[in-house]
Amino acid sequence: MPTALLIALAAAGGTALAAWLACLCDPACAWDFRPVAEDADAAPAPAVWPAVCIVVPARNEATVLPSTLPALLAQDYPGAWGIVLVDDRSDDGTAELAQRLGHEAGRGERLRVLAGAPLPDGWAGKVWAMAQGVEAAGASGAAPRYVLLTDADIRHVPGSLARLVAESEQDGLALNSRMALLRCVSRAEQLLVPPFVLFFNLLYPLRRVNDPRSRAAAAAGGCVLVRADALARAGGLQAIRGEIIDDVNLGRLIKTEGVLRLQLSRGDVASLREYRTLGPLWHMVRRTAFTELRHSYALLAVAVAGLLLLFALPVALVPLGIAAAVAGSPVWGAALAALGAAGWLATGAVARPATRFFGLAAGWALALPLAGVLYGGMTIDSGRRHLQGRRRAW
Repeated sequence: MPTALLIALAAAGGTALAAWLACLCDPACAWDFRPVAEDADAAPAPAVWPAVCIVVPARNEATVLPSTLPALLAQDYPGAWGIVLVDDRSDDGTAELAQRLGHEAGRGERLRVLAGAPLPDGWAGKVWAMAQGVEAAGASGAAPRYVLLTDADIRHVPGSLARLVAESEQDGLALNSRMALLRCVSRAEQLLVPPFVLFFNLLYPLRRVNDPRSRAAAAAGGCVLVRADALARAGGLQAIRGEIIDDVNLGRLIKTEGVLRLQLSRGDVASLREYRTLGPLWHMVRRTAFTELRHSYALLAVAVAGLLLLFALPVALVPLGIAAAVAGSPVWGAALAALGAAGWLATGAVARPATRFFGLAAGWALALPLAGVLYGGMTIDSGRRHLQGRRRAW
């Protein structure tokens, strides 16, 4: 290999290694999968339990509702509470099934199933469904102090709502969110789900999100308890009406009005959505990947280059270094192989808390480069679909 190429590869490999080491040394420790809600002591019960309305936006969720809605109806919250499920024009019997599940649980009086209105111009479908639920909550007698926004595929343990409210009351939180435990059973899930949560944490370090002095803000849309007055002061859900990434933008909106808390959940709040193969995960990520890049093809190019540098290059340097050594450049070859191996091991060190969190063997952490390359492909595909005008509104 030409000496100039060897030097360039060594410089790139050193850059990648330095980036991973910087990630490991960052005081925010975004890679360590903390804080976890269940690891902390439960907050004491407030003197008076405030009223809460749970809003569930649902579109064609008949498959998961039998596993999630009864659990939601089984909440043991001591105060006044109820559920508004907004059926956003489903064609699979979601509304009828929800009504039946409410009656079978013996808590039909706590559940209101609302038929969603047609989507107005400028609104994302899920945000529109949530907005209708929040409006219905405020119109049903005494306005609730809190609104819990939760997805139809999220299963809550019976004490979930009470714990969220107790924390919010004790610490004066305007928004209290849990990142639901994602399913990690199939091979596709084991490869891609831990990195998915890791990448979210790297983009939105939880400790910085939870620091009132930091501008970082986010929420996890599967479980967001928000104070109704803070939401109203911030302009309501209308302020984020067109946002596909509704949770992060809701966090940014509410942080202007008060303190946020975002924590991981070990299972008190869990997603039952199944991704048995690569395809459904690919579709889920590409839905928002280009939006995350603000629909900028320049940022897309930078992101893809960065993913190749950080994930693909360290692995590629190992065989390249061996090839260079065999071809007559033993010193450069050894240096390249060493840089590649060190960079690959650094990615494993960053990923190991994620794979441990999901109960996976240590070897899965070394698969992070493959996951990173696949996420790069999903991001490119997201940009391609946007260019073709193929965009999803929900």
